[in-house]
Amino acid sequence: MAKVFTYRGKSIDELKKMDIKEFMELLPARQRRSIKNGFTESQKVLLKNIRENKDVETHCRDMIILPEMIGKSIKVYRGNRFEPVYINEEMIGHYLGEFVLTRKPVKHSAPGIGATRSSASISVK
Repeated sequence: MAKVFTYRGKSIDELKKMDIKEFMELLPARQRRSIKNGFTESQKVLLKNIRENKDVETHCRDMIILPEMIGKSIKVYRGNRFEPVYINEEMIGHYLGEFVLTRKPVKHSAPGIGATRSSASISVK
């Protein structure tokens, strides 16, 4: 039998039925304070679009993942393009920006001309 996912002792169905104030009490301190201060206008628009099941693209990387977002695909801005993120249960309480990296991994190759003593005397032509 597959293990049932729980977040702080609550199942997904219980989390979805909770009010935002009740859910806020289960979150870590930073996320709890962020929700307590209230959502920004862009976060409110994002939530409205998610509830209407629209295709969502957002620059709002600081949005906390709520239980109502589970099962949705959201395109989050990376800095030069939008990356699709599929929201699953384990992501609850994290920020959207945590799942879309803004920097490319460094790929090292051969050293360039002048990088070593032997290559310094080679003609650039």
